[in-house]
Amino acid sequence: MGFSISNTALRLVSGAFILNTGIGKLSLTEEQAAGLQSSAQRVIPQAAKLTPEQFGSGLSFSEIALGSLILTPFIPSRLAGMALGVFSAGVLATYLKAPGMTEPGSVRPTPAGTAMAKDVWLAGIAVALLFHRKRQTRTS
Repeated sequence: MGFSISNTALRLVSGAFILNTGIGKLSLTEEQAAGLQSSAQRVIPQAAKLTPEQFGSGLSFSEIALGSLILTPFIPSRLAGMALGVFSAGVLATYLKAPGMTEPGSVRPTPAGTAMAKDVWLAGIAVALLFHRKRQTRTS
């Protein structure tokens, strides 16, 4: 496991963003948590079994844990990339399944969907972390 400036930059940006988002969700109202839960249920039907309060705190702590994992230097970049990939797949699935987020018959976002569609950059970072290869050094 070596140090890579490019991986460090990707991990700092995505980890800090997700950590901040999770911290922001610590103070969700029941109404806000119910709205997020409603969106999540389209992708993960089991989310309906939780109360909005349970869902909101679970989502908040999950995002805090994920952001912290990505930012932790001794966690391998591939592991961080896998975790980020699962998270971003969930966000993108929610975007694609939520009514009114995409133009009819398209993946292009509506004005209402732009806020979620922009998170595609997280999927790109996940791919970069997963497939980053170290350069081979030549020995003479």
